[in-house]
Amino acid sequence: MNTNNLPALITPSILSADFSKLGEEIRQVTGAGADWIHIDVMDNHYVPNLTIGPMVCKAIKKIAKIPLDIHLMVENVDLLIPEFSRSGADIITIHPETSKHLDRTLSLIKDCNCKAGLALNPASNLQVLDYIMDKIDLILVMSVNPGFGGQKFLPMSIKKIKDVRTKIDEWSLKDGHNFIMLQVDGGVNIDNIAKIRSAGANAFVSGSAIFESGNYKETINAMKMEIQKSDDLKLNYE
Repeated sequence: MNTNNLPALITPSILSADFSKLGEEIRQVTGAGADWIHIDVMDNHYVPNLTIGPMVCKAIKKIAKIPLDIHLMVENVDLLIPEFSRSGADIITIHPETSKHLDRTLSLIKDCNCKAGLALNPASNLQVLDYIMDKIDLILVMSVNPGFGGQKFLPMSIKKIKDVRTKIDEWSLKDGHNFIMLQVDGGVNIDNIAKIRSAGANAFVSGSAIFESGNYKETINAMKMEIQKSDDLKLNYE
């Protein structure tokens, strides 16, 4: 599939936002051109960090005018899916290791009227995708080991993004199959977003590169310009 025809979504991660003025941060990044708000939920069990819960998601929903993209990095994930759905989640992404019955957990997300995503860590095997493609709307490739913001992009992630893109394209060629987004999270910035796009991604999670930039609109616009340059280059090459 030609990735030029796919949407390119910038999804700022509030993990890097200033929580002392979170409401204003949400308003500013939304006004700056963000497409989704990415909310990293960590429980200090599945990953070594503790972040936020459904109450914060509910508060953000009152302010944000764009979809809330919830990334659950927690154990006992089935208990939290309905809570985040009721709190305003539009997309809920989980890790396969956090579910005792992956098919059932993905169905639970759908039953809660949310889009379902599956996250793959740097060492995750892609074979898990072979059995649940019909259940998911999004695949999230982690380009860092999950747990903390501000990490550097792992170069080996480019190959994984390409491999996942191939799997999605093979799936999409079959009539009646669902459209699946390919999202990348971890160290995404202005300098590497074009390369990530050319590998096949169409949703880009970025935390510190946006929230520590000093000018959210300028940074998001620069990211979108780099994506457009990548698309133009690929189109000219083809």
